[in-house]
Amino acid sequence: MTHMQIKLSGIALGTMLAIGSVSLSQAQTIVNGTVFTVQELVGVGRIAANLRDEHGETFGSISGLVADPSSWARNGDSYSGIFYAAPDRGYNIAGTIDYSARLNRLAVNFTPAATGATGLAQNQIGLTLTQSTILYETLAGGGQSPFSGIDPKPGGVATGGARAATGLLPELPQGHNGKLSLDAEGIVLLADGSRLVSDEYGPSIYRFSAGGEFLGALPVAASVRPIRNGVTDYSSNNATVGQPAPTPGNPTFGRQNNQGFEGLSISPDGDTLFVALQSAARQDGGTGGGSSTRNNTRLFTYDIRDLDAIALTGEYVVQLPKFQQGASTLVAAQSEVLALSDTQLLILPRDSNGFAVGTEESKLRRVDVIDISTATNILGESYEGTIAPGGVLNPAITPALYTPFLDINDNAQLARFGLVNGVVPGLDNLSEKWEGLVLLPTLEADRPNDYFLFVANDNDFATTDGFHAGAAYNDGKDIDTMFLAYRVTIGPVPEPETYALMLVGLIGVAGIARKRRQCVAIG
Repeated sequence: MTHMQIKLSGIALGTMLAIGSVSLSQAQTIVNGTVFTVQELVGVGRIAANLRDEHGETFGSISGLVADPSSWARNGDSYSGIFYAAPDRGYNIAGTIDYSARLNRLAVNFTPAATGATGLAQNQIGLTLTQSTILYETLAGGGQSPFSGIDPKPGGVATGGARAATGLLPELPQGHNGKLSLDAEGIVLLADGSRLVSDEYGPSIYRFSAGGEFLGALPVAASVRPIRNGVTDYSSNNATVGQPAPTPGNPTFGRQNNQGFEGLSISPDGDTLFVALQSAARQDGGTGGGSSTRNNTRLFTYDIRDLDAIALTGEYVVQLPKFQQGASTLVAAQSEVLALSDTQLLILPRDSNGFAVGTEESKLRRVDVIDISTATNILGESYEGTIAPGGVLNPAITPALYTPFLDINDNAQLARFGLVNGVVPGLDNLSEKWEGLVLLPTLEADRPNDYFLFVANDNDFATTDGFHAGAAYNDGKDIDTMFLAYRVTIGPVPEPETYALMLVGLIGVAGIARKRRQCVAIG
């Protein structure tokens, strides 16, 4: 029996061949001329939850992730390279702390598991922390001041909760201690060796040297700046001990609390920077972290061809997926984007369930595809400020094309490595927050469109043996930093003749299998 189904423009394409008791399947997706194929999960790796960095503090896990492509190399069946990871604002349960922001350098060694293998250990991806670089600004009077994970002081510029804009810098969030506040969620490497880091508080995009020195910040659209009491107020309502909470707790306009710039990426040609809001702004249905109307989020583009004159060029709507949890309809906020071209990106939506969190069984945790080639650029339009009142998108706006791709919750794949989505005795349940994406080639001459897609979690510094900002802590649980590696194929749609040849080949395989089965039966 053979079956082939081909559909275009963002609709699934599936090919399946069933031969007696043997079933071969391959799920594919086509988006505007590009074929996306998930082959299988080929590797897992861990970093112990209680690992400490060179500063003696608990390692910050993965809120943002990027690879140095020049470091990626193949040696036989193994690979090696350098990744850079951005942790977020430090361990915070009873308010935020004065955690010094930093970027971590990881040496990666990877030997993919054999195709179809089962009963595998979680050791295909070796991860070694080799450097932790503090992010700081050089003070006018001399000396240095680290960026801090502390929540910005309520009230904006008037109270010291923000630094006023200058001719060179936009307004920036600031803590009660006078330090610039940073809740890092994304990182990219620029051509000159500097780094851009996206931030939830502002939301902001900061630029740092390779050594961690603050070099500047990018302009940010007014549509996502948080407003309270008529002024920009960057507090996320996570005040440190002894500091006041904002009133009201939530902004009335702009990004929601803790829903800032969560995804950051650069197009492969190096010309375009993408940054995405985690979920809808307050005025667009973002009425709370669990709001069922917060699905119309915003994706921004910047022209970065001239690093001395980076310019905001685009603003697009991305409609995040929804899912059912009990009787509730919820939105899977996005945690990372990864640019494949100047119009197509991978995006990582997820719910808030996982090991020791929520229902513990995730209802939606995926890597999907978005395409903005036919989406409306709303930057500068009269309706830019409010695009989805009450969560209903303005009909004048065409959102990005959105297509599901890779299901991280696929238990058939997870079980091969002793993992599971949910609670099953003897298997390791995936943690809640998956926030890092890296795509690297397999470096096989005969498979130029094959890649390894690395997906990494953020453990929120959860360990029973932690140390931050001069104090020990015990979270009551240990959540390791984890990486998953998938082998995927991403390439142009084959010509019709190729499909015909593939079908002939599959029929031939079916015939051979049938003859072999008959021979076995006779014998």
